[in-house]
Amino acid sequence: MKLVVLLMLVAIPLCCYAGSGCTLLENIIAQTINPAVSVSQYQELVKPFVNDAFTKNAIGQMKQCFLNQSNETLANVQVLMNAIYNSSYCAPY
Repeated sequence: MKLVVLLMLVAIPLCCYAGSGCTLLENIIAQTINPAVSVSQYQELVKPFVNDAFTKNAIGQMKQCFLNQSNETLANVQVLMNAIYNSSYCAPY
């Protein structure tokens, strides 16, 4: 779980840059959080952004980490993303 938090914190500048108007980013985040999306479905979704087998494996492990979380935790991740999009730091974007 600490790794997930670290990944989210690293992604904050990217999220702020994209803002909530980036539908591609929002869709990928939504599919990451969605427990109904399997690892293979998720890997297919992000396939255009994956260049090698190592990255594909890492993406699968990250998705599996989200699948191992409770629905409450996944809902809290969505709350976090909304807070980031609506923060004063992202307002200029």
